[in-house]
Amino acid sequence: MSLRSFFSRLLMPLSNSHRLENGAAHGRQQKRTWRYYLVQFFIVTTLLLSAIWLLMALWYQFGVRSIITWLATIVIVGVLIALLSSRYWPSPAKPLNNQQANSQLTNHAKTSRNINKKSASKWLMGLYAAIWFVGLGWFMSIEPEQNRDWMPEVSERVTYERDADNPDLVTFSNVRNFDWHTDKEATEHWDTRTIDMSKLSGVDVTNSYWMGPLIAHTLVSFRFEDDRPLAFSFEIRKENGESFSALAGFFRRFELSLIAAEERDIIYTRTNARGEQVYLFPVSNLQQHEVKSLFESYLTAADELNAKPAWYNTLMSNCTNIIFYMARIVSGDRLPWDYRIWVSGWLPNYLYDVGMLDANPEKDAQPWSMDTWYERTHINAKVRGFNNQVGNSATNSRKFSEQIRQDIPMPPLADSQTDAEASAKLAADAKD
Repeated sequence: MSLRSFFSRLLMPLSNSHRLENGAAHGRQQKRTWRYYLVQFFIVTTLLLSAIWLLMALWYQFGVRSIITWLATIVIVGVLIALLSSRYWPSPAKPLNNQQANSQLTNHAKTSRNINKKSASKWLMGLYAAIWFVGLGWFMSIEPEQNRDWMPEVSERVTYERDADNPDLVTFSNVRNFDWHTDKEATEHWDTRTIDMSKLSGVDVTNSYWMGPLIAHTLVSFRFEDDRPLAFSFEIRKENGESFSALAGFFRRFELSLIAAEERDIIYTRTNARGEQVYLFPVSNLQQHEVKSLFESYLTAADELNAKPAWYNTLMSNCTNIIFYMARIVSGDRLPWDYRIWVSGWLPNYLYDVGMLDANPEKDAQPWSMDTWYERTHINAKVRGFNNQVGNSATNSRKFSEQIRQDIPMPPLADSQTDAEASAKLAADAKD
């Protein structure tokens, strides 16, 4: 059976035993099949979901109290109700006089009424489709901006310069290094910092949980020989008075921001100021060139966001899957696609399953389970009471980074791709 024949049969609302034959049974009641009800279910569901999507886009862009939102809501809901009524609501019966009471309506009257309903239904369907596509065009035309009344912690954009004689030396401007007093109050510091990419020694993934085990904010820290780590975080760029909403993140409500920061700022604010539950996982079985390539990916992301702003999207471009997209460019098939890329709270479990968390980091006889990893990498207790505003900023940053890594084995870089892949396979197999 061809695809065209399949859909032709699927959309046919009448059963074979009740089809019209040569027009003789025109007035007989026709039985509707399961195909008819299935198609109608999908039509109604599509209409309702499309209307909900457009209404939510309006609400998040203009606000619930906006006159534009209310007028558009009245029009969309009114047209949708009229459309569904014309298709599925039975026509009211006309009063019968004495003559009509003794007989049925003529076939001609029935046919005329059905034609009028179909005509109204087609016209309303066309009107609704036009409204929805105009709404879609408006939504797609909304452009992100660089200049808004940003909150202080996302007010600056990270930039960098390479040393002309040594491209491994990178000098960052606007590295965030705030002194956090509460979850909303901080003394602002935007620093300049030079790092040496040839001294990269590892990568750590930090997950911060604030609303259950499924949702977490993901940060990436790069370790250096003889220097403190540097953390990167993709975040929404909130305006003053704005708060995060996962639903709003589907509707072009937040611009995307890349923050380069000291860990004593960007992790401390989560462990100590906000009281989120934070875990730090050192990624195993990486070569130095892979770490360097991932670092370069962040430089490229900074260039792109500075050249043209982008939207944050809760599903497609959030703090976790952007990191995965960049890492997969570096490591390829070593990081297979997995549903946990979109469930940020389970990212550590994904790393464990693909052998990027060492199942035996202390090289003893007892492999670590995922529960052991979560227990050992929970860093809140390690920095409880940490005085983040005493002494030299760089010294304090180094001390904080050392404390959150206490009792967490830091894996060395792999010597070759063969060693990295073999160790990853052993780690993945050891968990079983």
